[in-house]
Order: sequence, then structure tokens, then C-alpha cells
Amino acid sequence: MSTKISRESFIRSIADLLRKAEIELPDDVMNALRKAETTEENQVAKSQLQAILKNLEIAKKHGVPMCQDTGIMIFFVEIGSEFQPGFDLEAAIREAVVLATAEIPLRPNAVDPLTRKNSGNNTGVGIPDIHWKLIPGNQLKITAAPKGAGSENMSALRMFNPTETGSIKNFVLETIVNAGGMPCPPLTIGVGIGGSFDAAARLAKEALLEPLDAPMEGLEREIFEAVNSLGIGCMGLGGSTTALSVHMKTAHCHTASLPVAVNIQCWANRHASVVFGRDE
Repeated sequence: MSTKISRESFIRSIADLLRKAEIELPDDVMNALRKAETTEENQVAKSQLQAILKNLEIAKKHGVPMCQDTGIMIFFVEIGSEFQPGFDLEAAIREAVVLATAEIPLRPNAVDPLTRKNSGNNTGVGIPDIHWKLIPGNQLKITAAPKGAGSENMSALRMFNPTETGSIKNFVLETIVNAGGMPCPPLTIGVGIGGSFDAAARLAKEALLEPLDAPMEGLEREIFEAVNSLGIGCMGLGGSTTALSVHMKTAHCHTASLPVAVNIQCWANRHASVVFGRDE
């Protein structure tokens, strides 16, 4: 099946997708923030949550990014095995990033890691960061998930011995304690367990996209409750809401390995999706 959208329309759609992700939070994230503001008893933390909600209201009203750190551009692409776009998807996504950077506008954040030279348009070697997944069918789903540095910088990965599964909870808590208020809590916490060194980190980042209202079970619930008992709170100023959710993703790993990654997301858990190729 060939796509019914032109390359130009595709670029326009992805630029608009980035606009939506930068300006409006998904309903599940908004609901979690509203719930946190309602239940928070610490008045300083409550006032910070109210400021976050007011900020989001202003961003949506005026069509401007919700945060000055508009992040690096990350995409999760699920492409059906029968989907035939007829043009270079990666090149088109890169062009959409350049367009969105100029139009929205977005802060240019992509720099050479050594020279620190800024590309000026949020593209560069390996940026945007595009994660490809081949799935059955004839549809293409693209999720844009801009990621700021404040939360990303406080993330962590550790290679445990296979016998150290009991240490995973403490590792996550240690990561959150070390982060304190720097990643702008309340946080969404993604944990990746297994795979390889790099696969664990990808799993943790994918876990950030899980619905915040999805049930947390077992170790997820344990960590969630433990994190919120730390008293770090909104913006690190105290209170009962340090995390909005904790979700895990796992993969089989080598018999001699136990990779564990913790990817932290700030209160602005930005992401939006679009699907191409739906049957008319």
C-alpha cells in the first residue's frame, strides 16, 4: 500500500506534531498533575503545582512552548511491513525538525559533543534521534517525544551482576535522591531492565511513553511509593508528590548480565503521535 500523503504534507504533519508536543501535554499527564495539585498538602509544593498548571494554560492559549528547554528531538517510528511511503522518511523527518525549529519556534539545542558548535536547527549527526520498529500491517505511527536536558542529565545506567535483582529498587531510589530537584519534579520515571547496555536505556525511555494512568504493579508500585516517601516533592521543595508514575519495560538478557537503566522525565512529559495509512 502506498501512502496517500505527499512528502510535503508529511513534513507539514510532523512539524505540526512537534508543535502539539511542545505546547500541550497529553490528557493522562494533565490529569496526573491536576490530581497531584488537589492531593498535595504541602503548601509550597501545592503553589508550585498550581504554577505549572497555570504555565500550561498560558502555553496552550498563546501557542508557545511550555518550557524554555524545548529539548532534543526524539521520534519513535512504528512502520508497517506493507507501508510504502514513496520517499525517504528519515530525511523528511529531519526537514520537519528544521521547519518546526523556525516556525514554533524551538530553541536550537543540537551541538557537536566535543566542539559544542550549535547546528542552529536541532539537527546534526544522529539528531533527530529516530527509533525504528517494524510492525505488521500497512500503517505508520510516529510519536514525537522532545526531551530536555535537566531530566536527561540525571538519568543513570548500571550493569548489575545477575544475582543482584534485589538491588534494582535501591538503584532507582539512589538515582532519584541524587537527582533531587534538578530534573524538575514531579517526575515520570522509566526503568529498563535487561537487553544489552544500550537496549536497557532504550527500554527505559520507551517506558516514559506508557500512560500515566496505567496500573503500576509489583516492583513499579513499590518504587513509586518509596520515591514519594522521600519528601523531595515538586521542584525539590518538599511534599508528597515526587513522582507521577513509575513504569518498567524488560527484555531477555545475557545469562551473565543484568543491565538496568533509569530514564527520568520532568513534569513536562511531552509526547504526541500521528498515524498515517489508516483505511479510509
